[in-house]
Amino acid sequence: MDIETPAALIDERRMAGNIARMQDHLTSLGVRLRPHVKTSKCVEVARAQQKAGAAGITVSTLKEAEQFFAAGFSDVLYAVCIAPDKLDRAVALLAKGCALTLLVDSVTAAQAVVAKGKAAGLTFAVMIEIDSDGHRSGVQPEAPELLDIGRVLQAGGATVKGVLTHAGSSYDLDTPQALQALAEQERALCVRAAERLRAAGIACPEVSIGSTPTAIAAQNLEGVTEVRAGVYVFFDLVMSNVGVCTPQDVALSVLTTVIGHQPDKGWVIVDAGWMAMSRDRGTQRQKIDYGYGAVCDLDGNMIDELIVSGANQEHGIVSRRDGAADPGMVERFPIGARLRILPNHACATGAQYPSYVAVTPAGDAAPWPRFQGW
Repeated sequence: MDIETPAALIDERRMAGNIARMQDHLTSLGVRLRPHVKTSKCVEVARAQQKAGAAGITVSTLKEAEQFFAAGFSDVLYAVCIAPDKLDRAVALLAKGCALTLLVDSVTAAQAVVAKGKAAGLTFAVMIEIDSDGHRSGVQPEAPELLDIGRVLQAGGATVKGVLTHAGSSYDLDTPQALQALAEQERALCVRAAERLRAAGIACPEVSIGSTPTAIAAQNLEGVTEVRAGVYVFFDLVMSNVGVCTPQDVALSVLTTVIGHQPDKGWVIVDAGWMAMSRDRGTQRQKIDYGYGAVCDLDGNMIDELIVSGANQEHGIVSRRDGAADPGMVERFPIGARLRILPNHACATGAQYPSYVAVTPAGDAAPWPRFQGW
């Protein structure tokens, strides 16, 4: 494989399997899949999701919204509560024909949105973020503020498109029973918020939920109209520990080259440090700690006893998981040998690269650019 290292590889076969699995599952439950493209930030990946049946996209930055809209994706949900100073960029997207949906979780943000809409002479479509698990942002589904936000938006001329939640605490779970319980909690609380808005005379057509673990674990999505999930397209070692995939499903890896050895320590030195893998150590608090990544051979087969145990900016240290010195490592992995490293967090590792190298089952490789920045 004539690719300069380190490089971010996408295994197209694995990716296609991941896409089909999620799409088929949510289709069987009667809801739309609106993939979160923050994981890949890549048009080619998003097109593969769209071709499989996805409807619209979710973004985490306005730059993603702008870049994907320019590439032909017109139905865009910006799933981060809008900062008032970013509303001019939202106006510009709407003026160009983008069907952009914004997110708020406070009366103050809602007031800023309606004021900008009036000043610009346009109608913003807005969703209200619901806190369904105490993980991060959102208003409680039973809070009086939920109706206050809805009334401000409706009275101010905005379209209350619906409610949205993200059960991000699912990343801390690792049993099917716990994941199914959280998926039901996520569904029920978001549906309850929508019911309260509707009872107050505020239109709320959409109920949008999702995280990769709860999307996969969900057994019943009554009342939900769409599910958002992102990392499923690649998966990663954190998701493997959560139990929603195996390492053999992980479609993103970092191709690296052996550049040295420390035989007395049993170390193999590679050219993929934390600049290539990211500093994300998300598996450290999980049942299996993979260090900075799990080591695979060039074909993507895991070498179970090896991990990237340490990392400097441009150097990675490959060693045995148990820390034992193995004098055979030098002969087994000579200078110039190539390995693949599976990431802890696909979003963070992908963010280190301006483009991926997509590899087909036949071994053909092609560059797939990705977006960076905000």
